[in-house]
Amino acid sequence: MRSLPDYSAQRARFLAAVARVNGKVTYYPHPLSGPKGEALSTDVAVIGDPAADNLLLIVSGTHGVEGYYGSDSQIAWLDGLDVAAIPVGVALVMVHLINPWGTAHLRRVNEDNADLNRNFIDFAAGAPDNAAYPDLHAVYSCKDLDGAARQQADALLQASREALGWTGVKRIVEAGQYQFADGIFFGGQQASWSHQTLKTIISRHLAQAKRIISFDLHTGAGAYGHPMLMAIAERDYPALEQARAIFGEWLTVLITGAGRDSETGVTATATGYLSQFMLDHLPETQLLQLVVECGTLDGEEMHRRVRNDHWLHLYGDPASDRGQQIKQDLYDGFYPCDPDWQALIAFRTQQIFARAWKALLSK
Repeated sequence: MRSLPDYSAQRARFLAAVARVNGKVTYYPHPLSGPKGEALSTDVAVIGDPAADNLLLIVSGTHGVEGYYGSDSQIAWLDGLDVAAIPVGVALVMVHLINPWGTAHLRRVNEDNADLNRNFIDFAAGAPDNAAYPDLHAVYSCKDLDGAARQQADALLQASREALGWTGVKRIVEAGQYQFADGIFFGGQQASWSHQTLKTIISRHLAQAKRIISFDLHTGAGAYGHPMLMAIAERDYPALEQARAIFGEWLTVLITGAGRDSETGVTATATGYLSQFMLDHLPETQLLQLVVECGTLDGEEMHRRVRNDHWLHLYGDPASDRGQQIKQDLYDGFYPCDPDWQALIAFRTQQIFARAWKALLSK
């Protein structure tokens, strides 16, 4: 068994990489602590002119446990950056671990059990209704990890799978729900700390820009070892044509909404994506809002691991031997220890960044 990652060590590596390129860091302290009592923070690094019109933005840790891939990708880009060659009017902005609690606790969700990619909605306008989820809630609120109660929950999941197919179950469960705080893919009942912090980051660090190419970094969906470049939005928008011109056939566009489907592994029925939030809050900016989604294990296997971690934080003890094994399974699912997987996704992610950087520099 490989060692589980350490949030403080990862953060220190990132801050050291920023210091090597003389970046400026703004700290957004989280009100809670990590599992070892460590301080948590979302850190925003700016390399270049903070008032630049053209920005490359890279966000890590929307889903906390996926932040280790995201952070490693940010560090690698910083380590290869030629700071002296950055022209006037161009800057790099790194939002490091927007969900620091989830990263530190090795959770996909945040401190409220909320999936941030379901939380970026306008709660004043009312949360979306997922009328089919309550019939499946017992699968995810079962108090046993094994035994008779778990067998009943598994039977309910299997019956739904037989009636709807796995795609149909996924379409319901992963769409997000706002009724059950102890449920899976919970979107929250209010704007989370990360939601509010990102709004502040947009105002302080991004709103002045005329053009932004932005990446939100993820793992866990899609074909194993394939870093899929995506644009995820609720509707088409003009900058998509520029994204297609830069990335060509590498780009996959996913338009989300009720009744929509996708073969990418990313859920099309969900609302509250960070990507749409960015588009909504930077309406005057020419924003190419993109996602890198690195495929890992089969979707049903990833669902099992996420479900077990969900049980652990409802009823179990993360510090126990069983808890640590569940954490190991979750981490290995989102950041496989396979060296070929790691090498491939690292190489391709840097290629994607490089093409975006070249497009910014050419303006």
